[in-house]
Amino acid sequence: MNKFNVVGKREPMLDALEKATGQARYTDDLSLPGMLFGKILRNPHPHAKILHVDLTGALKVKGIRGAISGRDIPKKKYGIVPMAKDEYALAIDKVRYIGDEVAAVVATSIDAAEEAASRIRVDYEVLPAVFDPLEAMKPGAPVIHDEVPNNVSATIRKEFGDVERAFLASDFVFEDDFKTQAINHAPIEPQAALAMVDHSGKVTLWSSTQIPFFLRRNLAATLDLPESRVRIIKPKVGGGFGQKIDLYAKDFCAAFFSMRTKKPVKFVYDREEVFTSTRQRHPFHIHLKTGMKKDGTINAQQFRAIADGGAYNSTAPLMITLACYFIMLPYRLENLLFEGCHVYTNKPVGGAMRGHGIPQVRFAVENQLDIIAEKMGIDPLELRLKNAFHAGEPHPAKLLVQSCGFHDTLIKAAEGINWKEKHGKLPFGRGVGMAGASFPSGVSNMSHISSGAVVKIERDGSITLLTGAADIGQGAETVISQITAEELGVSLDSIRITAADTEITPLDPGTFGSGVTLRAGNAARMAARDAREKLFEAVAEKLEANVNELEAKDGRIYIKGNPERKMHFLEAIKVYQYSDRPMPIIGLGSYFPPAKEPTTLLKEDGNFSPAYSFMTQAAEVEVDTQTGKIKVLKMVASHDCGRAINPMLVEGQLEGSVVGGMGQALYEDVITEKGQVLNPSFLDYGIPTAMEVPSITSVEVETDDPEGPFGAKESGEGTQLAPAPAIINAIYDAIGVRFKSLPVTPDKVLEALSQKGQQ
Repeated sequence: MNKFNVVGKREPMLDALEKATGQARYTDDLSLPGMLFGKILRNPHPHAKILHVDLTGALKVKGIRGAISGRDIPKKKYGIVPMAKDEYALAIDKVRYIGDEVAAVVATSIDAAEEAASRIRVDYEVLPAVFDPLEAMKPGAPVIHDEVPNNVSATIRKEFGDVERAFLASDFVFEDDFKTQAINHAPIEPQAALAMVDHSGKVTLWSSTQIPFFLRRNLAATLDLPESRVRIIKPKVGGGFGQKIDLYAKDFCAAFFSMRTKKPVKFVYDREEVFTSTRQRHPFHIHLKTGMKKDGTINAQQFRAIADGGAYNSTAPLMITLACYFIMLPYRLENLLFEGCHVYTNKPVGGAMRGHGIPQVRFAVENQLDIIAEKMGIDPLELRLKNAFHAGEPHPAKLLVQSCGFHDTLIKAAEGINWKEKHGKLPFGRGVGMAGASFPSGVSNMSHISSGAVVKIERDGSITLLTGAADIGQGAETVISQITAEELGVSLDSIRITAADTEITPLDPGTFGSGVTLRAGNAARMAARDAREKLFEAVAEKLEANVNELEAKDGRIYIKGNPERKMHFLEAIKVYQYSDRPMPIIGLGSYFPPAKEPTTLLKEDGNFSPAYSFMTQAAEVEVDTQTGKIKVLKMVASHDCGRAINPMLVEGQLEGSVVGGMGQALYEDVITEKGQVLNPSFLDYGIPTAMEVPSITSVEVETDDPEGPFGAKESGEGTQLAPAPAIINAIYDAIGVRFKSLPVTPDKVLEALSQKGQQ
């Protein structure tokens, strides 16, 4: 029985009707009087010096209102990670990949802007380019950034335990190489920005962003303005998945031109720009060595990971740090040597994408675990159960895991896929597989990650919630509102939420690292509690009780253990008001997880997150041995999410991540040739459609984390870590072929079967 009033209920998203009926307004839906339209000119070379940019042709086009190149803007580098700043809003002296921004124009129509951009003439000196990260690291390779002579822009080397001794003490040692591909986030809504400058010179930017406050910081820096003169408003966002955490040229150019022209200015990327000139998941080259004891205990691992970062850093240091630390969960691993590096190449830029460096390493680990299980004669499920991490165990990297349902997720995933009846027992061409993972509930080792909230209780009983949290479609505003309603003891429809406006909402880091529910949810709960306690003071006087004896639930305030002595919420507000206390009732809350500043995990060990979620994916597949086509028949997503604030939204997140993981395993691949993206459209890029979605069973394993609001943890992003290896392991069970590079396409299957003599 649910002991809560609102938490745990299957409530639809607050904006579901608005979105379903087409009334939701995204950035490109916004329009202001006198608005100008922008277009960016992009570079056609993988690597070149910019010798001269001639804007005169563009300025002759009818309707043109401005044209700029990189030499017209403040020479300010930016980056989402402060220690890795390496980009200009427009290229100044050099371009580093096909699609790099060179110049921009604004005009009275988009047609005029496109015509003007086509008339810009640029003189380049083409430079040697490098496209393979392994080649880019070699002596004599083309230098992409002059200050990084070996093209290795970020590295991490961490050793836990005594790896050399552990390998010597191991009964078996396994070594394998793995490779993952570049994947585009492919959000339905392309990147867009609309800027307006008011009479005081203050810039307001509406942007399809995941991180309004970070965007304000970077935009102010590139414009050479104080943050107080920049306001960011996030409208509805049609998917982000990590791609919308960076500042892009569209943000800078919209604001810069608006400052120049004193007109509203809009920039919207087309689909090809989304594919070529935003961000993508990093391809990895991985070498994995694992030492095992005879009893199936993982004794040691040595991991070498080389990430192809493309032309710029974006989130490079954080990405390789996450890859390192989340090898050591969800399994017990005392001895690990991790060497990782981010390498520049003359290709599209890698950045944050769901899982942020972890899907690549989990593919390798979970794939090799099945190899090990077979060679050692152990059931893959039993191998995982034996090594499963448990709450409260000491962790070699000093991660503090207070709740962990990984063992239960393994059991429930196995039950859901009928593991005992199917693994190794289905006809040739059918098979099952599984994989496990862990993910943080927000990052707690860097600055600027506190979340704030304000709760206002009005005279009529309505409640206004102000939060900086950025809802990008995952239902964050609904979940935060449920938490607020639960704390105040009112219904969800009493809450009115305003979110993600840097001018009027409290500070919040935005949507990344799956920390919204925990960070912003805790802040909202604290603000609601603060407001509630003020109301309780007045009610306690009226009921002749102590404040700590009161409870709020079902729209009433009553004395614990004596529900007959109660007061309706509206009556309580009147009592408060008539006692000459100030209206509205305002509660403030702020949540900041314990952390060192600035980021230290590249150099020191320490707790990475306030809480950790755990998950197991199990897959059943069917392989057509005549065509090589793989059909995923069923997926079981078993997820430890703490307590599900809204089970329906949790299920939606799990299902979406399962399909994303299918894309990684079987379909998606940004194909480049000499730096040119060959499939920059939905026609050519292999995204799973509704026709490919299998039967998905979502299993929530509740563990009631002590740090999460009402026990809640991450749900959704972490689920994308394990589907790919689960599917690959199922393919092996089906046809006896082990694939160590992604995606596994029909031609790869046919070639492998031919070599095996099974076709």
